[in-house]
Amino acid sequence: MTRQNENKWSNYALRIIVNTASHPFEYAKVLIQIGYEPIPPRPTTTFFGKPALKLPNIFEYVKHIKSVDGISGCYRGLGPKVCGNLLSAVVTQKIIDSMEPTDNENENEQEPEDIRWNKYLKSVKCDLLTHSAAIIVSQPFHVITVRIMAQFVGRESKYVGILGSIREVYQQNGVLGFFSGLIPRLLGDVISLLLASSLTYALNTYLVEEKEMQVYTSATMSFLATAITYPFQVVSNCMSVSNSGLMAGSPNFMPHYGSWVDCWRDLSSRNQLKRGSSLLVRYYVGPHIIIAGQAMQVPTQIKL
Repeated sequence: MTRQNENKWSNYALRIIVNTASHPFEYAKVLIQIGYEPIPPRPTTTFFGKPALKLPNIFEYVKHIKSVDGISGCYRGLGPKVCGNLLSAVVTQKIIDSMEPTDNENENEQEPEDIRWNKYLKSVKCDLLTHSAAIIVSQPFHVITVRIMAQFVGRESKYVGILGSIREVYQQNGVLGFFSGLIPRLLGDVISLLLASSLTYALNTYLVEEKEMQVYTSATMSFLATAITYPFQVVSNCMSVSNSGLMAGSPNFMPHYGSWVDCWRDLSSRNQLKRGSSLLVRYYVGPHIIIAGQAMQVPTQIKL
């Protein structure tokens, strides 16, 4: 039991280290997802030689944040993010401990298909329950994190610290404000999980026989499912900011969306559902872009 507890605490410590190391890049990605581009695109050509407008990659974006707010500014929102991740980890572990363990260790290739199918269903049910619970309990911290980050757009300081941000969210949107963007975030995670697990099961059962290759199948399908459901992440973060009292969540930067479906339709009509999905090579897709906090039409003869 002592060793088990030590493993849990070491996992929590590892989460904090990973979150801290990756936070500046996550910060920049969130700003991209909500539509903020502080650096104008520059003329370039694509890999195939087609004229295009290139946006700064994730490293240039982080460098810009650092130039404005310094190194410490690159870690805005880290506190509530870590709290949310730790809370979701604790809840996930509690649910797993309370459930009947799945017997994956004794998996046998010669097992009847109905037994393997039942094990698969049991595993998926467990994953769905733990993922859903983790997202729901961490959503208030996620909203606070995104809003603290979004203050970079208008240089505000409405959301400061966890307690101050809790008060501000409640005053701005009431209790429901803590769950802004929850539905698309939850839907995206559930669909991604079902898609990845279903494809992995099918491939490992009927096509991939080598145990070593099956590990790569799972990782590949998870990556593919995450890419397919990426728009849900963009919509969720936009809904977390919309009508937050911040410049980033107000017209002319962002409409006050009535629902996440309205947000999806708006972003889809402007070809913005995938923004932030590519972090190293990014191209401008028009017609408007937010530069230095203002919506502008980028003059160009280039057809993208």
